[in-house]
Amino acid sequence: MGSMPDSPAELVAQAAAALRDGNLVALPTETVYGLAADAGDPHAVARIYAVKGRPADHPLILHIASAADLGEWTRDVPDWVGRLVARAWPGPLTVVLRRSPRVGDWVTGGQDTVAVRVPDHPLTLAILRDFGGAVAAPSANRFGRVSPTSAGHVHRDLDGLLSAGDLVIDGGECDVGVESTIVSAVGDAPVILRPGHFSAADVAQMSGRDVAARPPDYAPRVSGALPSHYAPRARVTVVEAVPDDPGAGVIAPAGIDTPTGMVRLLAPADATDYARRLYWALREADALGLPTVHAVAPTGDGGAAAAVRDRLTRAAAAT
Repeated sequence: MGSMPDSPAELVAQAAAALRDGNLVALPTETVYGLAADAGDPHAVARIYAVKGRPADHPLILHIASAADLGEWTRDVPDWVGRLVARAWPGPLTVVLRRSPRVGDWVTGGQDTVAVRVPDHPLTLAILRDFGGAVAAPSANRFGRVSPTSAGHVHRDLDGLLSAGDLVIDGGECDVGVESTIVSAVGDAPVILRPGHFSAADVAQMSGRDVAARPPDYAPRVSGALPSHYAPRARVTVVEAVPDDPGAGVIAPAGIDTPTGMVRLLAPADATDYARRLYWALREADALGLPTVHAVAPTGDGGAAAAVRDRLTRAAAAT
């Protein structure tokens, strides 16, 4: 991998040049770190799939610098989407729309839709502005595993898989800690396809449109929607109360006692704190060699609580 320059301006220029040259750049966002490639370069995007071990039909999310760029990559944009992104971007919200002719099958998994967002991280926004286009960027880890929320996580996950021209940008710890809310905008009303920081109530309030229920067979396919995902090597069980299981790890809200012999991985103060530190805790379980993690899911209808429950359910399904 390439070496990092001293100044932020030089770093931004180097990252943008690496993307133009067809290299991969691991970028920090407010949610998780993404593994980015020029969305218009099918060979560069193919490297994302190869490095991650990602199924070829699993679509990617486009990251753009501004809502003003949305029309270059999508079509048939409802008025309510304009209201929604004006309130949510930059931020942890992804919108699924009909793709424009500029978007290739190598990004969408062959679908007629594309997922787009504007990330909320100053370094990445500066890189996108310098680059002048869109990048395709799933999480910067091996497919199906725990997403990275620091540059150190990226280095550990992708060690030996990145090439000399690729870069890992260190932008610190991610503030949100779980992937963005994904909202479908291909029908008459918003539909939540993946829970995240913004809840259905948030989406309704920002867009001025009631959120519709998602039918069981609803298309399109989107990132992070497989039944098994976000999984550590440890076996994850979702519980209502902490069991007596010596040697295991536990993630529980502050105030819940831990039986003797268990390792408390995380004691989140609230659902937002839980989301921010969830992936760190799951990685810590693996670092400690723990065979099992018992996770007490947060309650409530807020976006962070729903997102954590979703991630824990998918992690548990992998074991």
